[in-house]
Amino acid sequence: MARKLFLILYDISCPRRLAQALHAVREHATGGQKSVHECFLDAAELRALRQALRAIVDPGEDSLLFIRLDPRMKPRALGIARPPTDPAFFYVG
Repeated sequence: MARKLFLILYDISCPRRLAQALHAVREHATGGQKSVHECFLDAAELRALRQALRAIVDPGEDSLLFIRLDPRMKPRALGIARPPTDPAFFYVG
């Protein structure tokens, strides 16, 4: 299965749910900061992560967003940020 690059973003008001969401997303994340994470996911991993986060997130209080990124786009850095220096591959163990 081909992996696709996603940005996973969340805004969770409860510290306990926030920690649970962070743990769930970091199992798949290759990068990110605070509540925005880059994840290379295949279809099964995407379904599993969505299901895990839906069980954590309270739709009345929290926000959750999955954005599929176009891999052909050139990375852009704003301000004093540096472009990513990730190698052309990564290991999933």
